[in-house]
Amino acid sequence: MSRPNVLVLLTDDQRFDTIAALGNGKIHTPNLDRLARRGTSFTRAAIMGGSCGAVCMPSRAMLHTGRTLYRIAGQGETIDPAHVMLGEHLARSGYATWACGKWHNGREAFARSFGGGAEIFFGGMADHWNVPVYEYDPSGKYDATLPCCKDAFHSNELEHRHADHIRCGVHSSTLLADAAVRALREQSGEKPFFMYVAFLAPHDPRTMPQRFREMYDADRIELPPNYLPVHPFDNGSLAGRDEELEKWPRTEQAIRRHVAEYYGMISHLDHEIGRILDALEAGGLGESTIVVFAGDNGLACGQHGLMGKQSLYEHSVRVPLIFAGPGIPADARREQFCYLSDLYPTLCDLAGLEIPDTVEGRSLRPDLQRDAPGPATRYHCFQRVQRAVRDDRYKLIEYVVGGRRRTQLFDLREDPWEMRNLAGERAASGEVARLRKELARLRDEHDDHRAGQGGDFWAGFAAEGP
Repeated sequence: MSRPNVLVLLTDDQRFDTIAALGNGKIHTPNLDRLARRGTSFTRAAIMGGSCGAVCMPSRAMLHTGRTLYRIAGQGETIDPAHVMLGEHLARSGYATWACGKWHNGREAFARSFGGGAEIFFGGMADHWNVPVYEYDPSGKYDATLPCCKDAFHSNELEHRHADHIRCGVHSSTLLADAAVRALREQSGEKPFFMYVAFLAPHDPRTMPQRFREMYDADRIELPPNYLPVHPFDNGSLAGRDEELEKWPRTEQAIRRHVAEYYGMISHLDHEIGRILDALEAGGLGESTIVVFAGDNGLACGQHGLMGKQSLYEHSVRVPLIFAGPGIPADARREQFCYLSDLYPTLCDLAGLEIPDTVEGRSLRPDLQRDAPGPATRYHCFQRVQRAVRDDRYKLIEYVVGGRRRTQLFDLREDPWEMRNLAGERAASGEVARLRKELARLRDEHDDHRAGQGGDFWAGFAAEGP
């Protein structure tokens, strides 16, 4: 059979509600809008959570292995050789595999996944205008030691010292779009291709070409309804790097500025994604390519008094997920619960490939056709301090921090911004009990007992009593 090409566009720290066509009329995203119109958007897609503050690292490991949080190697800093990766599986199935951009899961894992690439960044973040990158190394060693540009900003000194190049003066989103466009123009058509483009944006430092920054006047930005100057209690992650991006208390003026810059980054990213989509169409590849757009995690950016993604509120765990291409319904929305890790088995299913036994995610192909109801609940974890479960209406978040336990219950149907905690109300006691039982069931299902991770949370949870 003729297999479809696959193009995956992954962004860094882009929240679920940052696409105009999917409900945010305050942001300018014409190219993501056209992708949404061409395809099917999963509006309740999410990540399972994070086992470290750098949530993107385990998130990407889950995406590339199709496995859940406590069944990947470590925190995702590398990939277990026994876990068949997406690119590895597609290459074995006859695909030409290629990647550019951020790779946060170890050099060896990249070498296993891709047979080509360009502008490869090994690390978590960098100055967008001075990105330390490697050219593709078929040996998989990536041990070049060429000198850095003297003007480079050393946000990751080790990577700068050993990178092939520092791309000075070119924004990361442009740099990666340029590489992807070149790669698309070079497709021979002899094999189907799998192309993975992993942007660094809109992760901070939030800098972008001036014309995109000028799209958003900070003085006119509307504050999110759940804006708070400070988080109401210690959630176990108030001292991380992300939370240091703005001083306490967070002022309205500061949060408006952060949101304006966040939107500017996304609009610039959208522009560069448009160039990739244009190149796909110009090369006559649009009708034969499945395009997937997704984010690796969300971001608070002032909501609940938080700045980062180290929480289990919707703004931190929900991500955009759009499929477009042959056989995928156009201009459609799906509300089934799914994880980013479901992308792997879904692509296998759409390409007519067997799904490796090491993959735990579920194919969303039936959901694309509205044939399946999807899971009834969804589970989330963050380090040793937070656990959550949500169903179609309610969400329960449990915290164990410094020996103290706290509970939040939100009615997401009536309170989508998670502003009113119902956990202390007598009328909600039945929902709390029901969801705690479901939380325990999902804990067991996802093997959330590891000492030093989930086990620590549950020991503290039990010690505090019901």
